[in-house]
Amino acid sequence: METKFQELKNRLLEVNDISSAAGLLYWDQSTYMPPGGAAARARQTATLGRLSHEKFTDPAIGRLLDALAPYEKSLAYDSDEASLLRVTRREYERSIKIPADFTAEVVNHTSESYQVWTEARPANDFERVRPYLEKTLEYSRQAANFFPGYDHIADPFIESSDYGMKATDVKRVFAELRQELVPIVSAITSQETADDSCLHQHFPEEKQLAFGLEVAQQFGYDMNRGRQDKTHHPFMTKFSLGDVRITTRTKENFLGDALFSTLHETGHALYEQGICMDFEGTPLAGGTSSGVHESQSRLWENIVGRSRGFWKHFYPQLQSVFPEQLGDVPLDTFYRAINKVERSLIRTNADEVTYNLHVMLRFDFELALLEGELEIRDLPNVWCERFEADFGIVPPDDKDGVLQDVHWYFGLIGGSFQGYTLGNILGAQFFSTAVKAHPQIPSEIENGKFLTLHDWLKENLYQYGSKYTAPEIVEQATGTPLSIEPYIAYLRTKYGELYDLES
Repeated sequence: METKFQELKNRLLEVNDISSAAGLLYWDQSTYMPPGGAAARARQTATLGRLSHEKFTDPAIGRLLDALAPYEKSLAYDSDEASLLRVTRREYERSIKIPADFTAEVVNHTSESYQVWTEARPANDFERVRPYLEKTLEYSRQAANFFPGYDHIADPFIESSDYGMKATDVKRVFAELRQELVPIVSAITSQETADDSCLHQHFPEEKQLAFGLEVAQQFGYDMNRGRQDKTHHPFMTKFSLGDVRITTRTKENFLGDALFSTLHETGHALYEQGICMDFEGTPLAGGTSSGVHESQSRLWENIVGRSRGFWKHFYPQLQSVFPEQLGDVPLDTFYRAINKVERSLIRTNADEVTYNLHVMLRFDFELALLEGELEIRDLPNVWCERFEADFGIVPPDDKDGVLQDVHWYFGLIGGSFQGYTLGNILGAQFFSTAVKAHPQIPSEIENGKFLTLHDWLKENLYQYGSKYTAPEIVEQATGTPLSIEPYIAYLRTKYGELYDLES
């Protein structure tokens, strides 16, 4: 059995190597590749996608999994070996339902679509990318139909990114959360908004990048296994547990974009760098779900990075980097500026209170598109109508409307967004549990120390990678299933100090 188990691991390493090579090509396309390379890059990534899929769905892997089934049953459920077999079987059974040629087609299409989007968005030209998005929707419906028996056409996508959840589960959580959020949003936005003019000055790019990366390293980001680069839409990518990279974007007339994008992607990277090295190259060597992954980006970006305690320590350093811009700006003014709540256009720049309404809008659109209730050609107008209903403002153009997110232009439609809100909920739940275990964490943050928090997360979450499902790891780490209560309590406490929530 040991020989067969090692043979399986060797085959999985080969699959991982091909996928990592494809990931490197995507990273290059998103950072440094000249536009002229787009057509060839689409072909290259499609070839690697097809090869990776063919190798993983090779019947030989199925035979090895069958042969190892008695061995798996003899092991404890939480042993590394049983977990690897369990997770590999789950992914294998899903992957064999998708033809390799279809995978290559989709990869080729989405690579082309991404390149068109990078040009269409700044040009505010939805019509240019519309045919690609219509094709993406066709592919999305095809992909869902490889998994017959679903309750909702979005279920296969949601299960893929947040295993253990279906559309009905997400809708239930969102409805419960929306009921709590809308009154808070209404109470805050009916009051005078915070003055954030201090953030809208000239901040040289090089200094922004250096400051953000310094904070990332103090969080615990290991630069021996990482680097930071610029891109259109920030992301984290991993080629191995020894090579976990982050990207950011800068605006020299706005301080918040690069800084909080860096902290967000650092949260993702801390998770990946914290995974047990024994899992290298296997299906266990990655985050267990989009929601759990986003819990870490949102925890480090917002719960830590937008906290008053954090800035008690870091604001004097930031002032020393930008003395002309911030030297005369009091800490309280800066703190209110970075936590300004307003009905705004851009999801990635949205405040903590309104952010989830952006996600719910997109989730609802995904369901409607997949169901056939909404056509791509109508999406810009419907986007504006829904945005006005939810936020009381109308996007002035498609660039800051339907074109703003990369997800539909570099992937399938379905399961793309719910992880962000699930991450907000889970981030608060993990942080609350960590503070209960170590009450000194808030005071340590005030002193620029993050080791206790980082160690708790590594011990209770990061090290396990995908060994446990999201529901399992949440219950194991926090003692309860997913709950919105810690998140709502966090928002009410933090923003109750900034605004009158009784109004």
